[in-house]
Amino acid sequence: MFPHVAVEILLGMLSPLLLAIGTLTLVERTYRKAPQKLTSLMTQAFLGKMLFYGVYVGVIVGFYSFQALPFAVSFTVYFIGLHLTEALYFQALFRAERRPRVVENGW
Repeated sequence: MFPHVAVEILLGMLSPLLLAIGTLTLVERTYRKAPQKLTSLMTQAFLGKMLFYGVYVGVIVGFYSFQALPFAVSFTVYFIGLHLTEALYFQALFRAERRPRVVENGW
């Protein structure tokens, strides 16, 4: 669709996507095994992601010669969209665990 800015769009999409997948995996695994550790994990993940995003954007913008606007738009859209998706997924995950379990056949 936009072949002349494909690399910029890919670079803007890549880090938010990989970090979202990693966060979803870690949160779900931790919530199922040791929910009491979830707040600590999410705090560490937040700080780690802030640091990583700062370094990533700095390196990409500082050392890579490309069009900055498509990268910025792609990064922003994926960052916001994936964080919204994470929040909705976590809401569904936490809500599902609080529901009383339905007993089939009266057992």
